[in-house]
Amino acid sequence: MITNKNRDINDIYNIPVLKIFFKNKVVIRTVQILTLALFIYGIYFGFKEPESGNIFTRYLFWGLFWSLFMVVSLATFGRIFCGICPHGFVGKYLTKIGLNKEFPSFLKNRYIGISILIIGWWFVYYTFPGFWKTPGNTALMFTILTILAFLLFYLYKDMNYCKYICPIGTLTKAFHKVSSTFLGTYKEDCKECKTFDCAKACSYNLKPFTFVKKNSMEDCTLCMDCSAACEGVNFKITKPSNTLFKKFKTDLAEVWTYILIVAAIPITMSFHHGLNRTNIAEQFIWSKTANFFERTFNITSIDTVGMFSFFYALLFSISVVYIGMLIASKFLNNDTKKTLATLGYAFIPIFIIGGLAHLLHSFFTHTYADIVNGFLYGFGFEEIKVSNLASRQDSWLKIFNFFPYLAVIWGYLILAKRINFFEVSKSKKVLAFIFASSLITFYLCLNFYRAYVFSTHGVKRGGHNHNTSKSSKMFQNVHKEKAVDLKKYEGEIKNFKEAIEVSLKDFN
Repeated sequence: MITNKNRDINDIYNIPVLKIFFKNKVVIRTVQILTLALFIYGIYFGFKEPESGNIFTRYLFWGLFWSLFMVVSLATFGRIFCGICPHGFVGKYLTKIGLNKEFPSFLKNRYIGISILIIGWWFVYYTFPGFWKTPGNTALMFTILTILAFLLFYLYKDMNYCKYICPIGTLTKAFHKVSSTFLGTYKEDCKECKTFDCAKACSYNLKPFTFVKKNSMEDCTLCMDCSAACEGVNFKITKPSNTLFKKFKTDLAEVWTYILIVAAIPITMSFHHGLNRTNIAEQFIWSKTANFFERTFNITSIDTVGMFSFFYALLFSISVVYIGMLIASKFLNNDTKKTLATLGYAFIPIFIIGGLAHLLHSFFTHTYADIVNGFLYGFGFEEIKVSNLASRQDSWLKIFNFFPYLAVIWGYLILAKRINFFEVSKSKKVLAFIFASSLITFYLCLNFYRAYVFSTHGVKRGGHNHNTSKSSKMFQNVHKEKAVDLKKYEGEIKNFKEAIEVSLKDFN
């Protein structure tokens, strides 16, 4: 065990201010306990006030935790959200007193977490807008996930819920590689080590002393228990996406996470929340399919446009990736699966970096005020209100429009570097690059096209209504909760109309 260490200049543990937050055990435990307390109070408040008036529960979970803290931290320090996650924090103690059984092999599937996220969250989000975001449903969802997590922590060893089942853990493991930090150890200290204190301190049964050699932090959640156990552990500031420019053991499940998340968030939102707000919304295939679906099955209780926007985003994204990688693999003299597993990591920036445009824009126009007012409401100071930091009309907000294009450039750079891992001629690499980058290029073209449609055709009246079906158009300028269904009063309206007509005849 190392007790004293002269650290490198880029080691965060060598920077006094950052060291307090990332290495001081008292500070880390305090943050974990406070996060747990907020988590429990948010769930309690959600059950206490399950209606939409409870803005505390809503903006705690869907404003502060996700997406503000999650996306910003992943793009900078990596998986620190997992390090303070209430499930993982409590789970370590449950595992210590638990049964420590072997995790069932059928559950050791990296696709479980992403499937829960795509189907359980994003499909529901687009098909039933606002369903999960109501305080009562939010509290119910996190209660169910908490019970499941704690049960698995108690039954099985090595915190396998975080590795395979947790949808947020799946997301953070996949996307943390874009960050500017890396946790590892000093090679010279590990050479003579006989005690392996860093590994013994790890609740996830990982070996931090192997991270640098593997160029991978594996399932590390940055709980920092290993750094408290041995001074030989470091947490270094690196070049952004540094690990992606080197070889490491690839994971196809991670690549599919990138593809599905890109489809579910930036692509679907460009379709549904972007192009669907223009005056030619009815011309797009998802709107036409939605209208046909409604006419055929007489279903108007769901957001069919959102549902089919999500469906076509998945279809288009998966198709362009598969076709592109299939052709690229021919030029690289390799099979499609290995080509995808090697080059698919270039898709990481599209969501994390590209998503910062909307995230930062929203922070100044409403997220900041939503979160602060939510906390004021939750702790009994609802009479105090804070205003937004900026208006949507403020021209300076346009600086955030650069992020999607930065994401594209970043993705191309990662792809250009990783394609060199294949031993073929330069001309074949160039041709393979063109096809392998199909998802990045599709995202780029979609941003150009969306800008063109908005500037050419303009925003339709009613703005951001989710459903373009005939049954919903009558409410497009009215808040959903305040809308009145005039069909309920058809008889009274008809009688009133006839009475007016009779009165006019008598008057004449």
